[in-house]
Amino acid sequence: MLDIRAIRQDPDRFRAGLTRKHADPQLIDDLLAADEQWRAALTETEQLKSLRNKASEEIARKKKQGLDASDEINQMRDVSQRIKMLDDEVRQLEARVQELLLAIPNIPHASVPDGESEEDNVPVRHWGEKPQFAFEPRPHWELAEALDIVDFERAVKITGSRFVLYKGLGAKLERALANFMLDFHVQRHGYTEMFPAFIANEESLVGTGNLPKFGDEMFKLEGLPYYLIPTAEVPLTNYYREEILTADMLPVKLAGYSACFRSEAGSAGKDTRGLIRLHQFQKVELVKLVTPESSYEELESLVRDCAAILEALELPYRVVEICTGDLGAKETKKYDLEVWLPAQNTYREISSCSNFEDYQARRAGLRFRREEGAKPEYLHTLNGSGLAIGRTVAAILENYQQEDGSVRIPKALVPYMGGDVIRRPS
Repeated sequence: MLDIRAIRQDPDRFRAGLTRKHADPQLIDDLLAADEQWRAALTETEQLKSLRNKASEEIARKKKQGLDASDEINQMRDVSQRIKMLDDEVRQLEARVQELLLAIPNIPHASVPDGESEEDNVPVRHWGEKPQFAFEPRPHWELAEALDIVDFERAVKITGSRFVLYKGLGAKLERALANFMLDFHVQRHGYTEMFPAFIANEESLVGTGNLPKFGDEMFKLEGLPYYLIPTAEVPLTNYYREEILTADMLPVKLAGYSACFRSEAGSAGKDTRGLIRLHQFQKVELVKLVTPESSYEELESLVRDCAAILEALELPYRVVEICTGDLGAKETKKYDLEVWLPAQNTYREISSCSNFEDYQARRAGLRFRREEGAKPEYLHTLNGSGLAIGRTVAAILENYQQEDGSVRIPKALVPYMGGDVIRRPS
């Protein structure tokens, strides 16, 4: 959430930020109005409680001296009733302020390009040579089914649409990529490997900003206050929730492999074939907890860490800076890494790397001290996909396909696969 003290001091900056993000700036005015009511009620009740305390002392003094204190007692009976009413009002107004704070999006960093939609996102660099084929390249879903390494039809029978079963070398490829990505980020980039639970409680999802706004995009466990995680970002970011870290612990760099569950609400008709948009997919997620002054340098480093996987696999990609109109509710700045899919003749997102500044940290109570005895400060949080495994499988199949229908394995992945080619079993 945003810092309400900063909003009080400079509301125009936050109105302008929401306007740039195509969010309603009236949210700031609604918040300030509720905040003013809350503070006025709080001030009145504190004044009345102070008055009651002084009157109680006077009543006690008079009773001790055998004097009549009935006027003061009657007056304090009215004051106590007013205090009780105000206490209820203060609680309701404070809850309203918190509700509004949780609903207001983060504001974009000054460097984020303005734009209306994804059409206005800005490519900032390209890497790799696009493969050239002497034949018409086939889409990954056709290749995968022909190689008998996935089964979409039986996945629908077992579960439903937008699920997939990996089998044989397809299952091995999925597992090999997870191991390769984790080893790469741990050994080369200094992340700590984590294997989180795939279920999170409501407090954790509020902490990362998935709740209350995006509840319809997740799978909730019926009758329980738990959700299937949409990404390992949720458990990894909440690992230190409500804790105060010391400066020598920073930066915290976590790499977690998990299944990810998305309802894909509002995406009807999009990517109905293949591995691009599923209700369940696997991903290696990177999370950083850093000092405020280092977070934008850490964002650039995070992008390089994720891009290094694509370079090691020799998959052509581009980095795209996300414009204000396509920026999510939580992010201040975001880059997408998009991998080349030759059969579709386009780049497709395979990783998003975001800086949230202290937006998540305020919700999750993530703080640090620069030195012993110093006042705690909020951390900045970042996360990036390093990478989405199903989309990496799709990219390998399409970029490394051969005319005979086989698929070569990238050199860096051969030790994990134990072979350099996937052919249909005889």
